[in-house]
Amino acid sequence: MAAGLLLLVCAGAVLCSVGAQDSYNGLTDDYKKGVDLALEQLNKHAVVLHHFRFLRSVDKSDIESGFGVKYLYHHFYLKPTTCAKGTTESNPQRCPFRNDRPLMDCAVCYKTAADQIESSPKPYVHCIQKPRLTEGMRTTRTEHCRKMTYNSGAPTLLAVSTG
Repeated sequence: MAAGLLLLVCAGAVLCSVGAQDSYNGLTDDYKKGVDLALEQLNKHAVVLHHFRFLRSVDKSDIESGFGVKYLYHHFYLKPTTCAKGTTESNPQRCPFRNDRPLMDCAVCYKTAADQIESSPKPYVHCIQKPRLTEGMRTTRTEHCRKMTYNSGAPTLLAVSTG
């Protein structure tokens, strides 16, 4: 009985890991770039000790402004893994999730042109451990992205929701 339960738990862990990888792989390239930007910035901080992987999207929206220009907003969760920070694993998506650490709650907003993130306006990235996220922080980052009006007369980034 115990062996059967252990097998079931292991199978569930593998399926969850595969599901998260599918979640990342299911993102469009524009949204993957935002996730990668958040991961890159997390890895630069000395206080962040873990390697993270994309878990799931909470909210996302985009505005196409013409001529290959898009404005994107993406709210998502990252989950710590058992791999060391800065891992050289050929496929970091293979690092198994840890269940003893909190999720990282991230929001990014940025402009892309010709499928590349533009440096102006500066991309906004805000990630914090989920339990430490306050309502004030949530409001501040949402307002920051909402106020980003990229061209005259264009709707704000959070005014359009696509899923």
